[in-house]
Amino acid sequence: MIHPTLQQMRLFAAVARHRSFTRAAEEVHLTQPTVSMQVKRLEEKIGMPLTEQIGKTLHLTAAGEEVFAACTDVLARLDGLETSLDDLRGNIAGPLNVCVVSSAKYFMPQLLGSFTRRYPQVSPRLQITNRETLLSRMSANADDIYVTGQVPEGFDVQDDPFLENVIVVVAHPSNPLAQARNIPLERLAEEDFIRREPGSGTRKAVQRLFEAQGVTLPPHMELDDSEAIKQAVISGLGVAFLSLHSLRLELAAGELVTLDVAHFPLRRRWYAVHRRGKHLSNAARAFLDYLLNEGEPEVAHLLHLDAAPPSK
Repeated sequence: MIHPTLQQMRLFAAVARHRSFTRAAEEVHLTQPTVSMQVKRLEEKIGMPLTEQIGKTLHLTAAGEEVFAACTDVLARLDGLETSLDDLRGNIAGPLNVCVVSSAKYFMPQLLGSFTRRYPQVSPRLQITNRETLLSRMSANADDIYVTGQVPEGFDVQDDPFLENVIVVVAHPSNPLAQARNIPLERLAEEDFIRREPGSGTRKAVQRLFEAQGVTLPPHMELDDSEAIKQAVISGLGVAFLSLHSLRLELAAGELVTLDVAHFPLRRRWYAVHRRGKHLSNAARAFLDYLLNEGEPEVAHLLHLDAAPPSK
């Protein structure tokens, strides 16, 4: 009989899902050597290699594919057992798995904190990642609720808008456009733009606007994190399109200003998404109801957006 530990199964499942020891370590908040050591011990118990490195790409061996499938089944069954027992008791308790795109990190921890103060028996697990990984996790049915600014395509999902996502154009205060009013898109396109990575919902929305107006947005610099983009703009490297939720501190400190641009701000929505047909636990259902009924005013209160509108 093979007796892997639950920790080994969880770590190997993360490695198999990401095809990367480094990204798996980031997900589980452990060091890469720790994850590698646990997978090595699992291989020793099984007696066969589970992964192989070909060039720069990590692949699963045939044994690895079988072990990955078994780990996925066992871990899902254990999570389901814990949830089912809590539901039978009628409790709003137990694990709550939430996966969000990185731009939502400016409000989702606060919302989860507020929710768990109301329901202290809930154990939240928050995964903040890029859109590509979120879609991969959705495909694997790894979470209860997903939060994204763009409804996923190719999945049968229930998507509920719960929060306005205001996209603004920001620049360093010394930028010549900082004092201008109703800046045409054609003039804005002459600036150096710092953009999110391909696949970003914000990037797609901005591209659609420029294309609809017949304006070309030339490439300059791409970064995959809002914090990195903010720092680049603060350093005077260009201008950027960012969610207002991510800018409260920088606007208040005068490190950034919003530009008065025609057709902006763009007003989009944040969506709470789950796979259609998925059984939501009491905890997941309560959290979804909380987002839909209280999310918008709660974010405005927590981030003081009601008291600090952006200045032009």
